[in-house]
Amino acid sequence: MPGVRRSVGLALAGGGPFGAVYEIGALLALEESLEGLELDALDCYVGVSAGSFLAAALANGIGAREMYRLFIEGGDGPGALAPGLFMRPAFGEYLRRARLLPPLLARSAWRYARRPLGQDTLESFASLGRALPTGVFDNEAIHRYLEHVFSRSGRTNDFRELARRLYLVATDLDTGESVSFGRPGHDHVPISRAVQASAALPGLFPPVEIDGRHFVDGALRKTLHASEALDDGMRLVICVNPIVPFDAKLAAQRGRGPQSNLIDGGLPTVLSQTFRAVIHSRMAAGIAKYRTQYRGADIVLFQPEPDDGEIFFTGIFSYATRRRVCEHAYERTRRDLVNRAADLEPLFARHGMRYRWDVLREPHRRLDAGSPARPRGRGRLPEAVGELHDTLASLKRWMARAA
Repeated sequence: MPGVRRSVGLALAGGGPFGAVYEIGALLALEESLEGLELDALDCYVGVSAGSFLAAALANGIGAREMYRLFIEGGDGPGALAPGLFMRPAFGEYLRRARLLPPLLARSAWRYARRPLGQDTLESFASLGRALPTGVFDNEAIHRYLEHVFSRSGRTNDFRELARRLYLVATDLDTGESVSFGRPGHDHVPISRAVQASAALPGLFPPVEIDGRHFVDGALRKTLHASEALDDGMRLVICVNPIVPFDAKLAAQRGRGPQSNLIDGGLPTVLSQTFRAVIHSRMAAGIAKYRTQYRGADIVLFQPEPDDGEIFFTGIFSYATRRRVCEHAYERTRRDLVNRAADLEPLFARHGMRYRWDVLREPHRRLDAGSPARPRGRGRLPEAVGELHDTLASLKRWMARAA
């Protein structure tokens, strides 16, 4: 019999819109498969980057199934997520930087004219870099969206009014230190603003100014920051990380990857693998350290398999295939629970949770139970089929509403 449930925390890593979509699928699988696990009623939540969206929602009592409706299905109710939220151009930032260009250009030209042979041309005009926008997309829309969602009855945009602990981690741009919003001294910041700061990936989103300091993505220092929950005495911390490096050789051997040499994919593929390898190596080192430092606590990590080409070849800013990615994460996490049952079943039992084998043994169980399984394959074909499925599902809902 399961024991009494002990203090349980949840730590969610980043990974852009793709990461959030993957995490929703994984969370739904966990909640369905573990009796006694209520993801919107845990003791502590930690979110980094895209994971901060979901951590803040869960701490506000918005369950995983409701997040699926709002974020994946694009429901019609209040708070439904518009696909373009993350992709709105940062016109304000463009304008601010454009205003700097004329004086910077004049000074650079004057400097070069005074000493045309005394310094390199590029050196003379190096200051023009100050006129480049610090981000391509407008993350102010993220703050406004969440501010609206958390202002509804029964929810709050104030850390201090939450019934549960919530920590959203960002990086101070000027010092490089991690700052945990939700801790004393940083709990006055609106939750929506803290999410905006934690998810401000440099180059894509401008840094977020809070109390005269500028913050960027919390993953710059650590991938998970699960120590925030462990420091608060959590005896079990469930971690979800959607970003892993791809083992192309293993995938080719198992027939799951389109190519065995990633260099054939060009620069985007090389950069993606590099980013994933850096992020994952830091996380693996962190998990190992946690298990040594917090010996009385259990840490369980869920993430994609290294030979999962479907996950690797989906861009982290892909939103069009969100339903397919979420379903894939759901299936993958269910399979992971089964494969690791010898270790995980007794571990979860110690914390008052029981494996629901009746659910896990359903071979064709799906998130979208009313839709037939989509064909699987390689390359662009499954992606195209997935996108067609999503379009047809949207059309079906529209026709139902119009009837």
